[in-house]
Amino acid sequence: MHVLDWAMVCAYFALMVVIGWWSHKRIHDVKDFFTAGGRMPWWLTGISHHMSGYSAVLFVAYAGVAYTSGITVYFWGMASIGIGVGIGSWLFAARWNRLRSKLGVASPLEYLARRFNVPTQQALAWSGSLLKIFDIAAKWFAIATILNVFAGVDYTWGIIITGSVTLVYCTVGGLWADALTDFGQFVIQAIAAIAMLWVVLGKLGGVSGLWTMWGDLPPSHLNPTTSKFTTVVLLVYVLVKTLEYNGGMWNLAQRYMAAPDTHAARRGARLSSILYLVWPLFMMFPMFAAPLLIPNIQNPDNAYAIMTTTFLPPGLIGLVLAGIFSHTMAMVSSDANAISAVITRDMLPVLIKKTRRWTEAQGLLAARITTAIFIVLTMAVATQAPKLGGVLGIVVLWVAALMGPISVPLLLGMLPWFRRSGSRAALISWAGGLIAYAIAYYGYKATLAVTVSTPILVSLGLFIGLGYLMPERKATTDELIDTIDRDDDVLPRKSQDGTTVPA
Repeated sequence: MHVLDWAMVCAYFALMVVIGWWSHKRIHDVKDFFTAGGRMPWWLTGISHHMSGYSAVLFVAYAGVAYTSGITVYFWGMASIGIGVGIGSWLFAARWNRLRSKLGVASPLEYLARRFNVPTQQALAWSGSLLKIFDIAAKWFAIATILNVFAGVDYTWGIIITGSVTLVYCTVGGLWADALTDFGQFVIQAIAAIAMLWVVLGKLGGVSGLWTMWGDLPPSHLNPTTSKFTTVVLLVYVLVKTLEYNGGMWNLAQRYMAAPDTHAARRGARLSSILYLVWPLFMMFPMFAAPLLIPNIQNPDNAYAIMTTTFLPPGLIGLVLAGIFSHTMAMVSSDANAISAVITRDMLPVLIKKTRRWTEAQGLLAARITTAIFIVLTMAVATQAPKLGGVLGIVVLWVAALMGPISVPLLLGMLPWFRRSGSRAALISWAGGLIAYAIAYYGYKATLAVTVSTPILVSLGLFIGLGYLMPERKATTDELIDTIDRDDDVLPRKSQDGTTVPA
């Protein structure tokens, strides 16, 4: 790392802190802190949703898969998200927005107490919060890996540095700071990715390398699926990512809630979907080319970092590092904001009754304190990431597999087709999915495809099946679902037999 590189990184960190402090002036109450007061424009909603969806894991674990296996990582790692978010723009984006605009919901799990009951809400809140601790810990360790390769910084210090900067700006500025830094990070990352792509194409002989390179790679690198990342894994990932990226990852639900209306929420979701389908190809092309440019490296996870430090001049190395930082800090800050919303709006009022009588100022202070505590806790766990299966082990085997049982009741509970599924179906499907994961992963040491697919399929089967076999339909459930099913200016229509049906 040259002094110019350190200057770029320090300037980036300073910019993030300034944005956080500027956003602080826009925060007046808890709803501003968690949902930006419903004033976030659609383009910022879309970019923030996109930037909050992936992290330095892309440049570490995914880069390692690209180095050893080729384009398969794009299909199950990125295209699956683009497809899932596209589906969510039709199914979920507007419903999340109506929860805020019609019911005053500020936390993604707040509506569950009314849709199911408090025990169901608490089960999903506690298990989801625990899972997010490990998920974010993997992100911290990934960025620490990059910093270690770039500059020889100790892993623990890498975690402390990035975590501390993130803690400052997202604790002070809330969701506005998250979204605005997401936009700034998107611009920085775009410049860095284009610079990296330009240099790699130069090493490959020019722009023609975009299509001539593939003939020099092993034929298996052109296969969308492999023996490990099979077609089943790809299809299951589309299902998992549809739930995960439309609210299963609570921070992404907040982006839909923060839009001013349902039209803006849908447009933001479509923009994010397009970005997931197109933009990763620009970022990942150097990863696909890495076996030709830096063959026989010992640890494929370090491929992108090695290419950056080997091929880029001083200044640009720091820019790329700042771009990698941007992804991790975008995801972690938005995750921390969402977890803080769940803790202060859903968990604390059940545990401590006096919190229900907090003033706006007290609630806002509690939100900031819980955000800080959560980030510090994830940093502590990050130091133990190698003992927990490493970055890819946590992100794929833990988060991808366990996100399904938590997401199924949360997302399907909004849809009118599943109004017969009540609290019993929700809790049993959640518990059944977790038990299925434990049996598959720890009992049978199942393959990746089985480990990832079993929990979500079991949860889906139980939630839907119990709704039909043991229905728990209630008037309050129907009222909630009908409220978030359409906008007020869309009138019900008449069916052929004269009965009124939702528009």
